[in-house]
Amino acid sequence: MTDQPFLTDIKTIRERARKHIDQGAVTEGYSANRENVIQILNEALATEIVCTLRYKSHYFRADGIHAEVAAEEFLEHAEEEQEHADRIAERIVQLGGKPNFSPEGLSSRAHAEFIEGDSLREMIEEDLIAERIAIDTYREIVRYLGDQDPTSRRIMEDILAQEEEHADDMAGLLAGLPGN
Repeated sequence: MTDQPFLTDIKTIRERARKHIDQGAVTEGYSANRENVIQILNEALATEIVCTLRYKSHYFRADGIHAEVAAEEFLEHAEEEQEHADRIAERIVQLGGKPNFSPEGLSSRAHAEFIEGDSLREMIEEDLIAERIAIDTYREIVRYLGDQDPTSRRIMEDILAQEEEHADDMAGLLAGLPGN
């Protein structure tokens, strides 16, 4: 703890709050480069969209004796990835940006790839690889945001934690397949 007062002058805060009200939640205290943060969040949004689509594809295509359990996980993960995309898109709007939902260039904006896999094993492996990519890139985003944008950082930390759970789920499914 420092010897500084908890709040800066409340009168100054009140005056600053009245300026630029068209910027909504983005106040003068926001210290991150908004354009960079919006671009980074749009890349994360693309990643979540690609992951949603891949999990949905795997849900519908899973077959074989071990497919039922895997398909349930694929569907659950697809729904959670969509929730992640929604949270990221909402934050982009709060920052005054435009969430990029365009299918054009989606795969080039995303960190993860859309690789379907032909067998159940390949599907699970591709999902695990994608989760591992998201884990590393989201961890880097969290570090980049630091204290400059704690709200975006917290959103990405929450998503990162769930991506780690997804990777653990996929590793468990993979370990449960015959031949391991």
